[in-house]
Amino acid sequence: MVRLLRPLVRGRTYTRLLHPLVRGRTYTRLLHLWVPVAALSVWWWVEPELPWVPLLVLVAVGLIPAVRVGEVMQARLLLTPDEAEPDFATLPAIAWRDRWRTVLWLEVRTLLGGVAAYLTVWLPIVAYTLAARTVGHETEDLPALSGQPQWFCGLLAPLPLLALYAAVVGLGEVLTAAARRLLGPSAAERLTALEVRTEQLLERTRIARELHDSIGHALTVAVVQAGAARAANSPEFTDRALTAIEETGRAALEDLERVLGVLREAERPVSARPTLTDADRLLESARASGAKVDAEVTGPLESLPGPVSREGYRILQEALTNVLRHAGPVPALVRIGVADGALTLEVRNALPDAGAAPGRGSGLRGIRERAALLGGRARTGPDGAGDWQVRVELPLG
Repeated sequence: MVRLLRPLVRGRTYTRLLHPLVRGRTYTRLLHLWVPVAALSVWWWVEPELPWVPLLVLVAVGLIPAVRVGEVMQARLLLTPDEAEPDFATLPAIAWRDRWRTVLWLEVRTLLGGVAAYLTVWLPIVAYTLAARTVGHETEDLPALSGQPQWFCGLLAPLPLLALYAAVVGLGEVLTAAARRLLGPSAAERLTALEVRTEQLLERTRIARELHDSIGHALTVAVVQAGAARAANSPEFTDRALTAIEETGRAALEDLERVLGVLREAERPVSARPTLTDADRLLESARASGAKVDAEVTGPLESLPGPVSREGYRILQEALTNVLRHAGPVPALVRIGVADGALTLEVRNALPDAGAAPGRGSGLRGIRERAALLGGRARTGPDGAGDWQVRVELPLG
């Protein structure tokens, strides 16, 4: 059995060794090696006594920030054409460390290109010379082999071709490894890209909560107002209810447009989102729904950091929505305080009866998640006095 499988194993080995010959990136890498040499050979032809001048020019060129973008584009197309997202930098080299990495890349690429150009020209000539001497044609090349028997030259003839194959594949691999090292993003760039990506993911995870809070609040107000207007059977109350529904619906449409803008990746500023300075809109909406809301505000809300103020607004919105949805138009107390480096939000409402409690859907979970994202904490549930309490503390720093 072993003897039967041995040819198959050898066949797979040969296939693996010869596979680079049929891969397109082997030849695109060779082209990438030839490009700088083809450009610099003009200078070396005109000024052979000053071959080091182009290397100095590469130093000045490599210090230009935008050069790295062009080099990365070439590396993606020629060195890693079969990779969907190779690990290369995507921004110009702003930091001096990254600029010098670009300079080093240009020098390495030029030197490896020179080696590849020399070997791809010289090795085929050696193979031809050995093959010619094998059939009896004497040439002036390779004087060291003059007088050697033909069979000896025949044995040596395949070696330059094997060396050429190894050189083309090996230099391509070395160049690709150097490109990943020198054209890859630095630690600072990786951190920046990670922060941007994290912010994008967080923004998308907020979409569900944004829809739940804003649209859910608007629908709750509309349902409560419509039910109250029908029960009151008063034209004046109905008119006020319709006005409140219209205003709440208009605000919900604005929130929906902003959320859909995030889905369309529209570049709208985060600062356009409502903050706690707009809390009066929420309080008036709840009051218009029949709830008696008393508010106590202490401390400068204008000085709150943007993320804290925006998330605080959504937490207050969700808490008031829960009051209207689960307890109805009952008295509620809202406390907003800024002191000792923290924002404190508290919403307390009376329960309709001793056994009732707000639902346990995604609203309360969303409040706790928002607080946790900002390093704060949230407590929800009945207190000792028979009221339902939502208390959130968010650090400002």
